[in-house]
Amino acid sequence: MTELTPLQNFWLTETVRLREEHAGALEDLEANRLARSAGGDLPSRIQRRALWLAERDGLTAALNHWLQGARLALIVLAVLAVVSGAGLAFAALGNGQTPVNVFWALGSLLGLNLILLLSWALGLMFAGEHGASLGRLWLWLSEKLARDAKAAQLAPALLLLLQRHKLNRWAIGVLVNTLWLLAMLSALAILLTLMATRRYGFVWETTLLGADTFVAMTQALGALPAMLGFNVPTVDMIRASGDGALNIESARQAWATWLVGVLVVYGVFPRLLLALFCRWRWTSGQARLRIDLNLPGYAQLRERLMPTSERLGISDAAPAQLHKIESASRDLQSNGALLVAIELDDQRPWPPPLPNNVSNAGVLDSRESRHKLLEQLSRFPPERLVIACDPRRSPDRGSLALIAELARNAAATRVWLLQAPSGEALDAARLGDWHLALQQLQLPFADCAPMNWLETGHD
Repeated sequence: MTELTPLQNFWLTETVRLREEHAGALEDLEANRLARSAGGDLPSRIQRRALWLAERDGLTAALNHWLQGARLALIVLAVLAVVSGAGLAFAALGNGQTPVNVFWALGSLLGLNLILLLSWALGLMFAGEHGASLGRLWLWLSEKLARDAKAAQLAPALLLLLQRHKLNRWAIGVLVNTLWLLAMLSALAILLTLMATRRYGFVWETTLLGADTFVAMTQALGALPAMLGFNVPTVDMIRASGDGALNIESARQAWATWLVGVLVVYGVFPRLLLALFCRWRWTSGQARLRIDLNLPGYAQLRERLMPTSERLGISDAAPAQLHKIESASRDLQSNGALLVAIELDDQRPWPPPLPNNVSNAGVLDSRESRHKLLEQLSRFPPERLVIACDPRRSPDRGSLALIAELARNAAATRVWLLQAPSGEALDAARLGDWHLALQQLQLPFADCAPMNWLETGHD
């Protein structure tokens, strides 16, 4: 399992909560037991329980698939932004056969960007949700590219989590401003390339406005770029450009530098600063993520994860499928050796003679006995565990799930398939089913008592 970030931990916790809210409580006995044994406050136990359930039910793998889809979706949107920016530059300068109308070019380069920038800023101040259409597009693309049915549960959980902590506006802000920054940088690169390889003349045209208006607009727009070293056309150049494109090289360069400077100052810089600001708010907001214990689904977990008294008796069904066994006791100190049997009948004397350093856990023949032993093992895991099974019984799902759960609470485990009582013979097909099931669980097994290994740790 790959290391998850704090945001991903909260994300999976919210996903499990939504699943249980809509589909009912999950089978969580082992998850609750591990959360209790790990200790900590209630939020940390809720999160540990949710992460164990997410790993068991495949939600962690689905999250990784979703993140891969999200990265591909970002690449697609980034490519579209770069292509769009290049298109703005080509539309602004044209084919070079006719003079460039500087204010028409400026409107092509910055008009849509500034309108959407103002719209996003107003939405951020008054609603906090503006720009969600682009965010929903990204979420939709991420889900489609993930190609995992379980990933469909992740997007709603992420939206609820971000909205609850008011982080959605900053996540969308990072996305929107970064994509527009790419578009502006693409437009700037194409603009510089076209100006470096073609000769453009610049004019301004009007029917209603006078020359003084264009002089004032040009100088006002060029004031900030001039502070950064960009040229601004002189008054004579501006007035002369109203009568037709100037062929003076200095005028061409002044207009070209002015146009680049205006694009940088009013197109690139605002998006860059806003992207950095949203990123800062997003990062600082993640540090304040907390589990809201007042949410539906968490209140009933308090007694299960931080019980005021221990209660026995289990009525939950066995899990639907068995999973890979990874010892949960590796973080705790394991010690001693233990022998336990599962559902033996009265025909078989039990227990067999045991060495002094081997403890007998008895026969697990009821839900209460299983629960009690698993609680003990979660606190005091044995170094070696032998599970005795009667191969005359079928290896049903419940028995195999119990074996797997016992094995997860011991440092090392072996299964002892008992011989049939005198006068009886084992069914070969059923014995083969046991062998196949234990091989799938990756547990060593034998038909003779592994007492030497249980006593000394080696055969």
